[in-house]
Formats: sequence, C-alpha cells, structure tokens
Amino acid sequence: MKNITLGSTGIVVPQNGFGALPIQRIPLPDAVKLLRRAYEGGMRYFDTARAYTDSEEKLGAAFGDGWLDRKQVYIATKTAATTPEDFWKDLETSLTLLKTDYIDVYQFHNLSRCFRPGDGTGMYECMLEAKEQGKIRHIGATAHKIGVAREVAESGLYETLQYPMSYLAEDKEVELVKLCQQNNVGFICMKGLAGGLITNARAAMAFVNQFEGLVPIWGIQREKELDDWLSFMDETPALDEELQAFIAAERSALMGSFCRGCGYCMPCTVGIVINQCNRMSLMIRRAPSEAWLNGYWQGEMAKIDACIDCRQCVSKCPYELDIPNLLRKNLEDYRNVLAGKTKVTN
Repeated sequence: MKNITLGSTGIVVPQNGFGALPIQRIPLPDAVKLLRRAYEGGMRYFDTARAYTDSEEKLGAAFGDGWLDRKQVYIATKTAATTPEDFWKDLETSLTLLKTDYIDVYQFHNLSRCFRPGDGTGMYECMLEAKEQGKIRHIGATAHKIGVAREVAESGLYETLQYPMSYLAEDKEVELVKLCQQNNVGFICMKGLAGGLITNARAAMAFVNQFEGLVPIWGIQREKELDDWLSFMDETPALDEELQAFIAAERSALMGSFCRGCGYCMPCTVGIVINQCNRMSLMIRRAPSEAWLNGYWQGEMAKIDACIDCRQCVSKCPYELDIPNLLRKNLEDYRNVLAGKTKVTN
C-alpha cells in the first residue's frame, strides 16, 4: 500500500481511509473494536461528521481515552453550519465527543456555495480563527455539485476537497481529481462504492490506486468489510487487464442516470424513501433479491404511486436527476420482477 501526501496539508497516510458514517448503525463496543482493528491493521485516516449521529462519540471512545498517541491518527470531521454561531457550537461539540484538543481536517459539509473571506457569511473567517486557536489543523470542504467542487479546488482557500469518486466516475470527475493535483489540494474520495452499487472491493481499490493525492474513505460497518480493505495493505491490487475488463463491463451496465443514494433529495413530501427506491432496479440485481422483495420494501415502493410531482427532490438533487420519472421506472421494473415478467439473476 502506497502512502499519499494529502495536498498542502503535509498529512501522509496509506491510501486506505476509514469512513465512519456506517458505524452509527452498530453498538458502541462493536464500533470501538472495529475502529481499533482498523488502526492496528494500518489505517490512519478516519472521517466522520457532526451530522452522523453518534459516530463522533464512537471515534472518541476508540481513540480519545489514551489508547494511543493522538498524533498517530488523523481525524477529520465536518460541520453543516451556515452561521458562525452554529459553526462554533458544532466545533465545540465535535471536540468534546471526539475527546481531542484538535481536529486534523475540519470540513464544511456538503457546500452549496464556496465560502470565501469577505462574502458576508463570516463562515470562512470562522475556519481561520479556529485554526489560529489551534482547534483545527487544516481547512477542507465536501461537495456533491461539480461546479461547487471545482470552485473549491481552484479557490486557493481549501487544503482538501471531499467528493464522490468511484470507477463509475465520468470524465469531468476524473478531471476534478487532476485539478486538485494541479492546485495541491488533497482529494478525499467518498462513495468509492457508489452507495453500495459496487460490490467488488478489489476493483474499487485498484481504480483509486491509480491516483496520487487521493485518499478513499471506505464506509465500514462490519468486520468482514474491514478484512477486505486491510488485506490490501500488504498486497494492493493493480489495475490489470482482468480488472479493467471487469470495470468496463460494470460501467456499461451502470453508467447513466442512476441514483447514488446520497439522500440530499430527502425528505419526500409524501414519504417516499427516495434514496433507496430510486435505485431499486439496480439493487435487486446486485444484492440478494429476497432482501429487497419482502413485504416491507413492497410497501415502500408502492408509495411511488402517491408521487405528486412537486419536484422538490429535483431541486435538491446534486446530480440533477429527473427523480419522479426515475422513481416510476424503478417501480415498473420492480413490479415486473414481482410478477415474474422480468427475471433477476444474482
């Protein structure tokens, strides 16, 4: 596993980071065990967010009680604040829960605009003051909209950018990685498994291994998942002809107007679980069908019939998907599968 220098931060870590969003779903003792195993296996970069319910608390329990030297790990978290008051509230809460005196990379979460000094919000000034106080070490941002991401990368104001990147990426997203390299901005790769659509860890790892200055943060919830990523520390898969052919086939099958499952379209005015229902056609082909064809999901999919075309979801979608029509296509396919008109092979 090669080490990556994360842009101008000077942070050097293996190209194999831990995304701590999924540990919200497991008990605290299990999360602590998982996080410590990740560290013992060689992972050094851990990413969480104030918005991830108790994820910060679990990271604090794993690393904040003297179990290791704090300097041995790099902890990144995020604030979704849009006012200075909420910024400072989030920062103090994160420091308390993480049981640390400083955060290595503090990120604006899912920016809808690129905060700048003097823009009237005071938000970037908060980052500068927090850095001067020693409460944060580096300033970063996360985004889902490519225009905002490019602005962050070109601004000269941010040391890291976090953006979705997987082997389903379009050319404009690969160009974004190159833009970050040109501007010495560290690239944090989120959704490296495309929200669960990618199931081949070797292919996912080989793809990101092509890039310098990029650190993926794999969403990890189970020990089996962690085992896969840790196995690559000693033997990192290369993008050979076999994996290239596999990725080409995957791209052919999955590229286009598919839902990444980010959830920023939510909540739905009529209660549709958009971020799952809107990619059901793909999920029933890429995960065991029984998990998606039970009574619960039949009921959730049926809610699509109640869509009123308010299109609030469309206005919030960072990928500008035509969500109502995609939902209806997913529902039609789903019902054909249930009726046996369409066969699904897993």
